Amino acid sequence: MAKVDKRIWLTFGSKAMVETPALWRMARQYPDVLFDIRQASVTAEIGIMAVHFSGEQNQVQAALKFLQQQGVTVEPIEKNLMES
Repeated sequence: MAKVDKRIWLTFGSKAMVETPALWRMARQYPDVLFDIRQASVTAEIGIMAVHFSGEQNQVQAALKFLQQQGVTVEPIEKNLMES
């Protein structure tokens, strides 16, 4: 299987979502998917995280889908072409 690295924005858009341990649940469900929180801004009402995920492609995709099913907004971090 192919290994992948993905940089993803995770948005926890409500107080209930901020208080839900969605990332912990994902880690328990998909223990072979590594993740590293690179940046985070969390208040009582909203949470936004930049997270680097790595692992087997099918496992990473399944883990991201799992987060979406938990109510987390999952969006790729696009590299700014002006930086290249």
